[in-house]
Amino acid sequence: VAPSIRLSPAARSLFDEPLAIAVQGLGPRQQVTLRTSLRDETGELFQASARYQAGDDGELDLARCPALPGGSFSGLEPMGLLWALQPQKPYWCMLKKDVQSPFLLQLEVFEGHGEAPGRLLAQVQHERAFLRDGMRRVPVRDGRIRGTLFLPPGEDSFPGIIDIHGLGGGLFEHRASLLANHGFATLALAYYQYEDLPQQPTELHLEYFEEAVNYMLQHPQVKGPGLGLLGYSKGADLSLAMAAFLKNITAVAALNGPVAITAVPLCYKDKTIPPLPFDEQHIKITDSHILDSSEGSIDPFQAPGNQSLIPLEKAEAQLLFIVGQDDHVIKSEYYATEVCKLLQAQGKENFQILSYPGTGHCIDPPFFPLYPIGKHPIFHKRAVLGGELRAYSKAQVHAWPQIQAFFNKYL
Repeated sequence: VAPSIRLSPAARSLFDEPLAIAVQGLGPRQQVTLRTSLRDETGELFQASARYQAGDDGELDLARCPALPGGSFSGLEPMGLLWALQPQKPYWCMLKKDVQSPFLLQLEVFEGHGEAPGRLLAQVQHERAFLRDGMRRVPVRDGRIRGTLFLPPGEDSFPGIIDIHGLGGGLFEHRASLLANHGFATLALAYYQYEDLPQQPTELHLEYFEEAVNYMLQHPQVKGPGLGLLGYSKGADLSLAMAAFLKNITAVAALNGPVAITAVPLCYKDKTIPPLPFDEQHIKITDSHILDSSEGSIDPFQAPGNQSLIPLEKAEAQLLFIVGQDDHVIKSEYYATEVCKLLQAQGKENFQILSYPGTGHCIDPPFFPLYPIGKHPIFHKRAVLGGELRAYSKAQVHAWPQIQAFFNKYL
């Protein structure tokens, strides 16, 4: 029998779903190397490989067989060939702009454990999709707001979530589309550098985000009376500010977010919150000219930083802080811990923290590759984001269902 690869689901799966991988028809205890390859939309190649030995019956099931040392990972890691994908170009980050087309994953089995691949024994292609069948992607241009609404199949109404990305501008749909597959009406909201929105805003207005809340709550397929917010980095401080100042926010999940306004002033009605000052003296530069800004922000719990602190005691929403203990952009674990102490001192119990060791600034849905070095959102230079491959991948796989359970509970 010629060797063959068996995948489950066979031809297509969602990007955040596990994929069962097995190889049949090998020789007893045959040594093989498995390799996955994926090209992103820019054509950049991501690869991972692992060394295995088949069982006495010539079967190799990644759920039962540990990877041997010498590949991208070792040990019993059924999804290692997906979470260990790394760019062949240094510092490259995998982006997904068009969520309507899947990524194409290629899986190959090679003979032996050599440095160069041996003879090709089997190969298969598999689609990793961002939208399940029947999902609707609706571009939104309503009043001032710009974004994309993802709706699950059917005519029912669904819990509504607004997904707000970090600094960098533009519109990112990968997280909102994947979340919508799990039964949420999800709006990916742009707030600058997109279509006719301001290119480089000198201030942000909470009224814009209030308009997005009203748009969602008036939508016939959004189940009220309140909304959820999922914010990452700068998007997290905007989400927390929305919870403090706006009505109808029921639940906020903040991914590695500051608890103070950052980068640009935030205005609402006649109030302006200044951004947290930076202390350039405390920004370190590594040997390879890469910034480490983890100590760069003034402490928001001390004057003069406390003018930038978001008055979270006003928030009635449930708050879920998801933090990476190795975040080198902001001290997200410290921020979350301190703000929860303040809330507790005021008799509040509407918060929880999920804290992940070995996890940096970026926390994406499962199986997005780690990029521990990226572009700093404020200084526009290469910067340490933090994170270690295995720990980071475990954090993503753990946090994603927790986020869904949190929104299911409170919406």
